[in-house]
Amino acid sequence: MPMAADDIETLIRTAIPDAQITITDLAGDGDHYAAHVVAESFRGLPRVRQHQAVYAALGGRMGGVLHALQLTTAVPKE
Repeated sequence: MPMAADDIETLIRTAIPDAQITITDLAGDGDHYAAHVVAESFRGLPRVRQHQAVYAALGGRMGGVLHALQLTTAVPKE
């Protein structure tokens, strides 16, 4: 069963409360998404750690319920 964009956003926001999140369904099938996550809590973290934080927020759903996620992360511009 595909995962809804709102569910992805909720999982990320629960784990990273300061995040600004944009989710885009890339194929219209609920299986292929792009996520852009901006959070002050990412400041000072290398990009790989930022991505790990987002994947951890998804609680192991990647590769299962959530087939593909094109992820970009950033810190807010000052």
